[in-house]
Amino acid sequence: MTGPRITPGGRGEVGLFAWAFARISGRVTGTTPPKLFLTMARRPALFRGWLRFAGRLMPGGKLPRRDTELVILRVAHLRRCAYEFEHHRRLGARAGVTADDLSRIQAELDEPGWTPRERALLGAVDVLVAHRNLDDDTWAGLRAHLDEALTVEFLLLVGHYDMLATFLTTLRIAPDGPRR
Repeated sequence: MTGPRITPGGRGEVGLFAWAFARISGRVTGTTPPKLFLTMARRPALFRGWLRFAGRLMPGGKLPRRDTELVILRVAHLRRCAYEFEHHRRLGARAGVTADDLSRIQAELDEPGWTPRERALLGAVDVLVAHRNLDDDTWAGLRAHLDEALTVEFLLLVGHYDMLATFLTTLRIAPDGPRR
């Protein structure tokens, strides 16, 4: 992998809001200011709109936080997005995602240890990432665990993190380093 195709912007390129937001976010997550934010903020209006939308999904969504992190980590794994995986590995630990869960996320879903709900959610992630749709059996398995509102949120969550994986991998944005 070569360097980033678009470098993260500095204060002058992204504006005070995005620059300060990235610095504060890095402090909260224990990393350098997130390169994702400083790259996306090169389009300030899009960044602010995306931030509102993304914040409604995570951390402001109604799905349990552990479920949300498992879904995001599975998308990151399937899309081979190191930035997304590393970032949510740290966030997931705060939500109860264990080292064993991380190992299972990177394996086949028939590994023991998943609850029926987790297996249904992660199985739906696999089908959505592969086919951009759900077959009737996968749909029924998902709906056995989620009501209509949570199903809408789940679909937007998977699609959103799939989109972010495209953004991050295409622009070759490397994972954020530890905060010094």
